[in-house]
Amino acid sequence: MQFLLIAHDGDDDQALNRRMRARDEHIALGDAMVAKGQMLYGGAILDEAGNMIGSVLVLDFPDRAELDAWLKIEPYVTGDVWRSIDVQPFRVGPSFVGLHR
Repeated sequence: MQFLLIAHDGDDDQALNRRMRARDEHIALGDAMVAKGQMLYGGAILDEAGNMIGSVLVLDFPDRAELDAWLKIEPYVTGDVWRSIDVQPFRVGPSFVGLHR
């Protein structure tokens, strides 16, 4: 099942520092998930100045429970980067199927 995740970082003075501290681990986990077909697409949400303030991911897990298990080890969650996370069921459109594999 595919999911759309939209996560917003904290808006305090240390938010970008927390993101940068956790970023290498987040990218490494994401690369492993891409290889397994669990992360289809992803990117950073930017503010007007071009600073990263959140994330958008398209994920593929068997069910919501497995996505929730991943969230428990995701470095942007464990590193207190994402302060608001919205997850919705999603379906990649037919024009994009196969581009991520």
